[in-house]
Amino acid sequence: MAHAAAVATKPKLAVYKFASCDGCQLSLLDAEDALLDVAGAVHIANFLEASREVVPGPYDVSLVEGSITTPHDAERIKQVRAESKFLVVIGACATAGGIQALRNWKDVDSFTSIVYANPQYIETLQTSTPISYHVPVDFELRGCPISKEQLIEVVAAFLQGRRPNIPTYSVCVECKARGTACVMVGAGTPCLGPVTQAGCGALCPAYDRGCYGCFGPMESPNTEALEMWWRELGVSDRDIVDAFRSFNAWAEPFREASDRVEARLTVTGVTE
Repeated sequence: MAHAAAVATKPKLAVYKFASCDGCQLSLLDAEDALLDVAGAVHIANFLEASREVVPGPYDVSLVEGSITTPHDAERIKQVRAESKFLVVIGACATAGGIQALRNWKDVDSFTSIVYANPQYIETLQTSTPISYHVPVDFELRGCPISKEQLIEVVAAFLQGRRPNIPTYSVCVECKARGTACVMVGAGTPCLGPVTQAGCGALCPAYDRGCYGCFGPMESPNTEALEMWWRELGVSDRDIVDAFRSFNAWAEPFREASDRVEARLTVTGVTE
């Protein structure tokens, strides 16, 4: 009875999945010892990736992974919002539509007609959009996948009634912090680091590779300046478009940058 009473008084945490690969939910499970601390502080009431137990809402904090790609999910996210005191969206799919947002530039009906023998049975939207396009969200945690350390910080912050301490500066700051030489300056390697939010620890530049933009646009990114720099390095406009259209393709600064460069391709008559 004492155990049941203790559980009843703990804040309730729920984790939901929409269109995604499950990688961000796995980041929570991969938190190991920190996860045990979270489990001791909250009642994990709804997390199908980890347990079949589902305790009815409302929930104090709900973590949502994935983008909205079907009419059913467009309605389901409204119910999730209604049952959640705080709604935190995690990962590139939930914050920027994910890699599946590439459909937003194409005709989805043509895809379904090619892939499925009976496309009339497929219920899908023409777009893949972030959770914030459909309901108000309280915080967006970037990444593909997210950082497990940042996830624990976000959960702890909401439980403690404070704002999460998540950086909004660029990956370049992380390169400086770990003593990694700039791959663009030193080796002429195209890198999205100057316009990408920190969070990965500048992993790719540490191995002499350019940043791929996994954590989405930093605060106030200067994408036009980066485009000019890439052209000086000999990168084609087609490749610049493709670079911005990856994990965070539908994030507004990256979307605007890719559309701007693609418009120039159209004017010059360059095709895909």
